[in-house]
Amino acid sequence: IFSIVVFGSIVNECYVNKDSQHPELLCIFNENESACSYGIAVGLIAFFGCIFFFVLDLHFQQISSVKDRKRAVLLDLGFSGFLAFLWFVAFCFLANQWQRTTLTRGFAQGADAARAAITFSFFSIIIWVVLALRALQRYRLGTDMSLFATEQFGTDPSASYPGYPGGSGVESTESYQSPPFSESLEPNPKGYQVPAY
Repeated sequence: IFSIVVFGSIVNECYVNKDSQHPELLCIFNENESACSYGIAVGLIAFFGCIFFFVLDLHFQQISSVKDRKRAVLLDLGFSGFLAFLWFVAFCFLANQWQRTTLTRGFAQGADAARAAITFSFFSIIIWVVLALRALQRYRLGTDMSLFATEQFGTDPSASYPGYPGGSGVESTESYQSPPFSESLEPNPKGYQVPAY
């Protein structure tokens, strides 16, 4: 959502006419086209990255390979860290260019959008750092293989649960013993009477 606010506000309101005598649209950030382009690019990268990782999270349990699961978590970790860095650069760059901007009457029209882009760039740094820490935590939890290993379960829902392995590693050849509490096989055990309907 923050990325939509950043690139949406830059695209919609940060390209303005300096005054009535200059009809061309200029970037409001110190007339620096690079500042607007960078903010839009980072916002779009973050937006499409969020969509990709949301879909990946939805299908994470269907990934059967342990290596593929590790790669997915590492990709999430790397992308989150990289985006946190990009948002930090975007915040510094936009704030610096905004500080150097001389507000004319035309530029004052897009001032709120420029401030919103800078503010949400700052909040995006925090969000992506939190996402990177969450991915790191998810990776650390996966080192005990409980997150990654579901290969021991069959994909068939009617398949039985695999048995607990024996302590010696050698399977027993003994047959199953009779169930407990089955000593008396008489039709009416002591004190029990079959109700008549």
